[in-house]
Amino acid sequence: MIWERTLTVAAAVAMLTAGCGSSYPAPTQPLSDAQAADRSAQELGADADPAAKLHLKLAQEQMANAKKLMADGENKKAEALLLRAKADAELALSLAREQKAKGDVQQATEKATLQTKVIEGGAAK
Repeated sequence: MIWERTLTVAAAVAMLTAGCGSSYPAPTQPLSDAQAADRSAQELGADADPAAKLHLKLAQEQMANAKKLMADGENKKAEALLLRAKADAELALSLAREQKAKGDVQQATEKATLQTKVIEGGAAK
């Protein structure tokens, strides 16, 4: 009698535990967020900067792994992986922005130097 109750309770706990793991909602919003950050980084030219390209690749691999986890019902693990993917994609985006800003500064400096030479050359005549 006691064993039957113990087995019944153990079976109920096992079913509840199994049910909790599979009822975690699919992380669709984190997936969308990571994909948006990935697209933004690509559009800004993250592939042109080696460090940004590395983080972009990591983000893409993490998203692919998260999709596999979601297909297997491992939504909680997938969500954690997608948060990392978003962070890597955002880092790639920041690195790409930094590279673009450095290029813009260099162009502005070259333009200013050229204008200064033109002005000084005109004043010498």
